[in-house]
Amino acid sequence: MKIIKIVLSLAVLITLVGCGAYSFTGASISPNVKTFQVNYFQNNAILVEPGLDRDFTNALTDLLINQTNLNLVKSSGDLIYEGEITEYRISPTTATANNTAAQNRLSVTVNVRFFNMKNEEDNLEQRFSFFFDYAGSALLTGAQKDTALAEIFERLTQDIFNATLAKW
Repeated sequence: MKIIKIVLSLAVLITLVGCGAYSFTGASISPNVKTFQVNYFQNNAILVEPGLDRDFTNALTDLLINQTNLNLVKSSGDLIYEGEITEYRISPTTATANNTAAQNRLSVTVNVRFFNMKNEEDNLEQRFSFFFDYAGSALLTGAQKDTALAEIFERLTQDIFNATLAKW
């Protein structure tokens, strides 16, 4: 009986060690990659929302901290994220009979450059975009704006994570 427990314990241990590169977030990060850096995402959109650049940079940094075991560094990271916000736009999506907006859409587009210093084949430059629809009679201020940006940033950062580390 004792031998069976030892054999089962060894089998479980070997299985767990063999799956060392597995991640519950879907990330496939090479074991030699230890650090990442997120450079400041400049806001180059025509319509400039104050603080948008800082908030997006922080959202991407937070996602990478929470979904990987990598260490954040200020320079010389194994993985480097940089880019700019290229669009922040509010546009009507549907109209009423009175030719007023029944619904508006906030769209945010980010251009991302990703560099994997350990494997240059993974480098990419790609645009990511997402939107939030809200009532045409509502003003995009206060809690409404915070909710919109939180939803947009959640989707954008997850899409960036998937494209760069999960290879989706």
